[in-house]
Amino acid sequence: MPASVLILTFNEEANLPRCLESVGWSDDITVFDSFSADRTVEIARRAGARVVQRRFDNERDQRAASLQLPFRHPWVYNPDADEVTPPDLAREILETVSDPGRPEAAFRVRFKSMFMGRWIRHASLYPTWIVRLFRPGSVHFDRSVNLRYAIDGEEGRLKSHLLHYSFNKGLDAWLDKHNRYSSAEAGELLASTQQGLPWGDLLRTNAVARRRALKELSFHMPARATLRFLYMYFLRRGFLDGAPGYHYCRLLSSYEHMISLKAGEIRRRRAGLPL
Repeated sequence: MPASVLILTFNEEANLPRCLESVGWSDDITVFDSFSADRTVEIARRAGARVVQRRFDNERDQRAASLQLPFRHPWVYNPDADEVTPPDLAREILETVSDPGRPEAAFRVRFKSMFMGRWIRHASLYPTWIVRLFRPGSVHFDRSVNLRYAIDGEEGRLKSHLLHYSFNKGLDAWLDKHNRYSSAEAGELLASTQQGLPWGDLLRTNAVARRRALKELSFHMPARATLRFLYMYFLRRGFLDGAPGYHYCRLLSSYEHMISLKAGEIRRRRAGLPL
């Protein structure tokens, strides 16, 4: 028994063909589109996918709305449009969902971040585990950007990897996206600094909880952009990824800098100070 496939899109004509090709093993593919202005919808329909459109308001509500759709199968595989599913991962997914006795409600998958023609193994903080296979009724979301998946039930982990091509549409598209994300992240940063630090989670064996706690801790630290670069490039040995690793670390550091600057701007607005 195959899984249903759900792909959320907005102007993904550069990424969608390869993503769809890699999930061609499914007989139930839905593209949930935010009214793209390019050929995304045309590409999806030509590939035989069902297309459903909804105006985008925020990532959390968009993803939540997508899970209200009727699916042919009890399991949904949910790659992003810039992710490619290799054959070994496809086989593992099909083997997993074919077992009706599985107790898990969702599975996490590791991904390989691709940049400048190579896998950025060290600077990308590999391995990062993300939810991609789940029973739709067992999933809901926290945060409005860079979502956290909350699972009602047991979680499992798949052994195979996704391939993530987040720069496939070019640096302009990546910078535009992260400029938008940084605005939402600035609000999350300010909200987090009003709360206590999750010290207990820093010591947990659960890697996902520990990673979240580290992010919350980073919200309270000065010079976050510089610290992120030092952490990724030196402590996580991003220098072993060569020139692509260096540029990758610089880009993620600039993203942190935008978040900090925008959080400061919000504080000044609230205090009635000049910008």
